[in-house]
Amino acid sequence: MSGEAGGGQDQEDLAAAWGAAVDQEQEKGDDEAGSGEATRVLNQAEIDSLLGFDAGPSRESAMSGIERIISSGLVAYERLPMLEIVFDRLVRLMTTTLRNFTSDNVEISIDVMASQRFGDYLNSIPLPAMLAVFRADQWDNYGLIVVDSALIYSVVDVLLGGRRGTAAMRIEGRPYTTIERTLVERLIGVVLGDLKAAFEPLCEVDFRFDRLEVNPRFAAISRLSNAAVVSRMRIEMEDRGGRLEVLLPYATLEPVRELLLQQFMGERFGRDSIWETHLAEELRQTEVALDVVLDQQVMRLSQVIGLQVGDRILLSTPPGAPVALRCGDVALFEAQLGRRESRLAVRIDKVRPGPPGPAEDAA
Repeated sequence: MSGEAGGGQDQEDLAAAWGAAVDQEQEKGDDEAGSGEATRVLNQAEIDSLLGFDAGPSRESAMSGIERIISSGLVAYERLPMLEIVFDRLVRLMTTTLRNFTSDNVEISIDVMASQRFGDYLNSIPLPAMLAVFRADQWDNYGLIVVDSALIYSVVDVLLGGRRGTAAMRIEGRPYTTIERTLVERLIGVVLGDLKAAFEPLCEVDFRFDRLEVNPRFAAISRLSNAAVVSRMRIEMEDRGGRLEVLLPYATLEPVRELLLQQFMGERFGRDSIWETHLAEELRQTEVALDVVLDQQVMRLSQVIGLQVGDRILLSTPPGAPVALRCGDVALFEAQLGRRESRLAVRIDKVRPGPPGPAEDAA
């Protein structure tokens, strides 16, 4: 009896296990059905709306979605670490020079330094503003300095003796006067002088003021699709101030690109000073064969073939004339031929100059 009772208990336990498994499968199926309703497939119109490709008059002017991702990827140019150091040095120099220029307390800070398409930058300039075009003589290209309206009126007010503690008066909607343009040109001259000094530890370059424009279309110094580096600086003079932006196209910086890629001043890529020293020491210990050239003659091949043992070749070099010492085809020294004890010897009198370079050959 006990055996039958034990078998019945096992069957009940097995049935309960099967029932629990069935319930779990049903719950799992319900969950999958519910999640399928929550993650339904989007149609094409909803995908276009999500990615920002809506077609129609109601589309916003700002970019969104995949357009912004593509646009930002196209302007992702290489970083120039040394250029950031140059602009940091520019800020320190301008802080001192503008204090002397305005006789006022000046604080300068860099808001942002980024790469941008030249055409997009021109479209983003807040007008009215003055755009100063300058030329980098050694690089044979141009750059741009933009002075916004707030800084223009602040500089004019400070240089003409405006009261401290009062905001500069702005009169919008009128062209800039000759006095305002002249004072801004003086400010640009100070900035270009500091920019030259900021580049001096890296390379020698002269920045020369070219012209002053108020319309961005007339300040097109590069193709609209080309990339440029923009440094936006904030200039504060107590309660007055404004923004000054320096733009350098990548084409302008191309002659010094290798220098601007350095992480620090004097960095050398791919060079090992220990190996260079060892190689130089080994080269100094290398044995080199020198040939003493007494004379040079041009003979026909038939004459050379016809030479026999005992024939004599007369040298045209007179006694006491200098002879050349060569290593291969390179003439190194001029010497006098003589005799020491029972051997011929030469005494070096002059070192011959090295082979001419490409420029000398062309000349």
